[in-house]
Amino acid sequence: MSFYNRLLEETQAARKELYSVPQLIDGLQGKISREAYIAYLTEAYHHVSHTVPFLMTMGSKLPASKRWLQKAIIEYQEEEVGHEEWILNDIEAAGGNKDAARSSTPKLETQVLIAYNYDYITRKSPVGFLGMVFMLESTSTQIANKGADAVKESLGLPKKAFSYLYSHGELDISHMKFFEETVNQVTDPEDQSAIIEVAQNTFRLFANVLRAIPHEGQVKHAA
Repeated sequence: MSFYNRLLEETQAARKELYSVPQLIDGLQGKISREAYIAYLTEAYHHVSHTVPFLMTMGSKLPASKRWLQKAIIEYQEEEVGHEEWILNDIEAAGGNKDAARSSTPKLETQVLIAYNYDYITRKSPVGFLGMVFMLESTSTQIANKGADAVKESLGLPKKAFSYLYSHGELDISHMKFFEETVNQVTDPEDQSAIIEVAQNTFRLFANVLRAIPHEGQVKHAA
């Protein structure tokens, strides 16, 4: 079994937990309000704004024996630069205030997701951050286009309010092939364990981020 297939197998339960989050299910069915969509984008802005700094930190912490990964890190960085600005533009196109989103304080769940990755990179293993990359890109290929289509249709928003989701749905298909090729070159058992650990934990932490976003189901349940 390739390491990539092992990663798929050992994160199956965590991925299943993420895909069962009510807010995500509602989004994929287009059953969310404009306010909920903007709330999602706001949290996405906060964690996506750290993607390039995460990669830069990872690259700076690699020991000499792992520096073959720098080429992949640079390629990821070039692909990810500026994506947080796409999200702010989507917020504005959806009728939100992008300046307010930029200056807002992320929810605690989002802060924990961000802090966990910085801590893991600097304290335990920089290679482990590939687990976060796997979580983000595999999730995008599964839900981005479908969710964007459903929410766009139900809310009657313009396509330009979904540039982040549509771009990731398309980009991350090719990204996943590149990721698979890269991660299969990781042969150190400790690095492999670190990647699996981070992937499992970030699926859970991202599920918490989504659970923290208000949605119609919560309102009805409370009533």
